[in-house]
Amino acid sequence: MRSTVSRILDRVLDNIQQGWREPNLASVLLYPLSVLYRLVVVLRHAGYRTGLFRSSKLPVPVIVIGGISVGGSGKTPLVIAMVQFLKEQGYSPGVLSRGYGGQSDSWPRQVGKSTTADIVGDEPQLIFERCEVPVVVGPDRVQSGSHLIEAFGCDVLVSDDGFQHFALRRDLDVVVIDGEFGTANHWCLPAGPLREPVSSLDRAHVLVVNGNPDRTRLKGKEALAMHVEVRDAKNLATGRVHGLPAFQGAPVHAVAGVGNPRRFFRALQGAGLTVVNHAFPDHHQYSPEDFCFDPVQEILMTEKDAVKCREMKNKEKMWAVPAYLHADPEIFETVCERLASSG
Repeated sequence: MRSTVSRILDRVLDNIQQGWREPNLASVLLYPLSVLYRLVVVLRHAGYRTGLFRSSKLPVPVIVIGGISVGGSGKTPLVIAMVQFLKEQGYSPGVLSRGYGGQSDSWPRQVGKSTTADIVGDEPQLIFERCEVPVVVGPDRVQSGSHLIEAFGCDVLVSDDGFQHFALRRDLDVVVIDGEFGTANHWCLPAGPLREPVSSLDRAHVLVVNGNPDRTRLKGKEALAMHVEVRDAKNLATGRVHGLPAFQGAPVHAVAGVGNPRRFFRALQGAGLTVVNHAFPDHHQYSPEDFCFDPVQEILMTEKDAVKCREMKNKEKMWAVPAYLHADPEIFETVCERLASSG
């Protein structure tokens, strides 16, 4: 079982995140820190806007797919779909990412078949395996982007997150908002989920809402819709694939260490499965103790979680559930227009 300290930290984090949706004592106490955080964000942005801080332009177009909230708005499925779209249009895309949670001892770091999620981060490893394009991670996105261009000849770059990374100039900002929570209480961290004020959405060229087609406007800005669905699962030990109906009839354990695990749980329930939910913090590093479930049943998890569980002893019971994206075609049409104008 997880350590007592981990469980306590999880409870504290849960209490803070509950305050993001409905004000509680934690959010009220943290609000002064949010005011200070917002001031720092505004001053930092002003520093880049006025030239006090350096911002670099790379010789190829850069598309940023980011957000203004922490957690799982659904950026990664859109990154994967965007890269696949660019490949179909004849481009040679590359992906750059911060590699959150990665423990590499040198940066930038190329993601490949021999790397693991604990070294380069779970999302970059997943993107590489799904898209089969060059992926480079590191805290300096300008350096990572330059490496993609020089080493692989990439003619367009997709930045996984990075809406707040002003050191790298971009040609297109696509911002994804969680359709369920929107901007929650509209407060910045830590009393709210926002990395920067809602007014920053004015910088977005394309605003995308994930999972709620009725939310076509957000703070007066038009938004396009996307959603993900789940249809099948792949066994971590054997690689065999079963449709989700094969898991009906007996309870299964559902594991999600993502920003919005409830979306995954509801998707499985919507496929007719009886699930026992196990939510973990976003980017959670799993250990065998995390899977000491009683009774022992099949374990279904997101692909992002699965890339960190391939060496688990009971992986024959573990199944990765891919997310299939359905997005408004206008998202990709806008990309084509921007790329044509930048050329």
